Amino acid sequence: MPTPEFAASFGHLAANHLWQSTGFAAVAALLAVALRANHARARYWLWLAASVKFLIPFSALAAIGSGVGRWFAPAAPVSRVPFVIEQIVQPFTPAQFAPLPVTASAPAPNAIPAICLTVWLCGLAAVLLYAWLRWRRVAAAIRTSTPLTEGRERDALGKVGQAIRLPSSPLRLVSSTAKLEPGVFGICRPVLWLPAGIGAHLDDAELEAILAHELCHIRRRDNLLASIHMLVEALFWFHPLVWWLGARLEEERERACDEEVVRMGGAPQIYAESILKVVEFYLASPVACAAGVTGGELKKRIEGIMTNRFTRNLSFGKKLLLTAAAAVVVVGPAAVGVATSQTAKPAFEVASVKLSAGPMDRSRVIGCAGGPGTSSPGQFNCYSATLNMMVGQAYGLRPYQLPSASADAARFDVAAKIPASATREQIKTMLQNLLEERLKLAYHYEKKEMQVYELVVGKSGLKMKESPPAPPPAADGAPPALPFPPVRIGPDGFPALGARRGVPSIQMLITGGRRIISNGCSMEQIVPMLSNQLGRPVTDATGLKGNYDFTLTFVADTPDRPAPTPDGAVPIAPEIDAPPLLTAVQEQLGLKLEAKKGEVDVFVIDHAAKVPTEN
Repeated sequence: MPTPEFAASFGHLAANHLWQSTGFAAVAALLAVALRANHARARYWLWLAASVKFLIPFSALAAIGSGVGRWFAPAAPVSRVPFVIEQIVQPFTPAQFAPLPVTASAPAPNAIPAICLTVWLCGLAAVLLYAWLRWRRVAAAIRTSTPLTEGRERDALGKVGQAIRLPSSPLRLVSSTAKLEPGVFGICRPVLWLPAGIGAHLDDAELEAILAHELCHIRRRDNLLASIHMLVEALFWFHPLVWWLGARLEEERERACDEEVVRMGGAPQIYAESILKVVEFYLASPVACAAGVTGGELKKRIEGIMTNRFTRNLSFGKKLLLTAAAAVVVVGPAAVGVATSQTAKPAFEVASVKLSAGPMDRSRVIGCAGGPGTSSPGQFNCYSATLNMMVGQAYGLRPYQLPSASADAARFDVAAKIPASATREQIKTMLQNLLEERLKLAYHYEKKEMQVYELVVGKSGLKMKESPPAPPPAADGAPPALPFPPVRIGPDGFPALGARRGVPSIQMLITGGRRIISNGCSMEQIVPMLSNQLGRPVTDATGLKGNYDFTLTFVADTPDRPAPTPDGAVPIAPEIDAPPLLTAVQEQLGLKLEAKKGEVDVFVIDHAAKVPTEN
């Protein structure tokens, strides 16, 4: 049975393709109604186009257009505007020294997509087997048939063949003892079979009319086109529309041959009588791709032959309508692909993605780092990073938006060279493209109800101190440097760091104690920090517009790993007496986090490879 992940991804793509093909068939039906007074061959090609659309997704046409567009796409310009990526300074955060992930009970996978895919495969096999058995029945009758090299039937075929230009492939005429109607079997080397003794039931004119009908099938290559639709029926056996299309194709195919026989000078009455005699004495062909003479709605066919009413040519307006519809269907998706390709996707100059080697232990560095504003501005690296970590970086997600972590999740090492002067958003897009290319990442977003928090000013009033005005910028207009000061452990066990204006920092202890230091930070910077600590969305409802200085000390729900000192030793962190975060925010800042229920966009991974493709 297919895996639930593969089945879910396959089902998502199939659903998009199905509604597109169904809509295309609906448009074809409207056009067929508009052409109901015209030649049957025009309606036949409309129905055939609707059938073939099931085999050609619009995304394939867009991909072709994208490939063509890349030949003419100019090199994407690279921004030369200098910038500095604002960083949240976390000297000892889990992103750099993360504990081993705790095993979480993952939700049971949804087995419905896998069951549906299995049922589809069984249906596909059943339809193919049924078609093969019917094909064998006709093939066996052909093998036991007698070639006709002379006689009345051969003379009639030669006479009719002079009026109909056939493909260059040779044509065999055989006589079969099977009680099957006259028909054409085969695609590359068609065989025209006649039931033994048919000459006793048809006079010369009637026999020539029947042979003319079959030769029209050969010239139109109806067996090949019918085989294409048989493939559509096998792949989409569950869709009633494809079977309805099959009936329309057979009906218009036979009417088109009827029109051609009458156009060549066949007497309508003689031709209609010959068809009725065949119906009286012989069985219809059991295979749709073995064209006979009695297919379609026989009553309407006889009426059409006798009245000769299906002979009106397409007007200029209808030809223009069909041309415009074809252009929209074929050229439209390709044009979208060309337009998309003109916008070159940002990519790392060189990138390596490998599975992390060696066992995980507490001394191992975990996380992603690098880029402008760091000590390695031209390099992006991930060390023993899980897919969740890289997805969070690439798509700018919070932890609560990511799937549940797993203790046995694969870990990866990434080393990528960043193009000169790439922007922050470009680097994110580069990482997204890298994940989609090397790990075959497929995903979607969905709504999930969870607990959220709203930050408001408490009843006791604001206790944060507003910052003094910021110092003037450098004379040359260059952005200020962001040096990392030496790490030093203070007497209270917290790292003693110099505060930097406008950059909130968080420090933590092994005992679970944490300290957030703000120096001139706005609420737009403070709220995401609180959201990260709570693991839930936080919205700002304080209305505060200024920049604030404060120190917030609290005890986290889970203890942290010890922070290494500059000499490499692990300090013994003292126990601290501090409240939990919700209480600390109210007592120390004069703010309040009110819990509510809300819907959040969460990131759902449909598929991701456990082993990256080769670099």
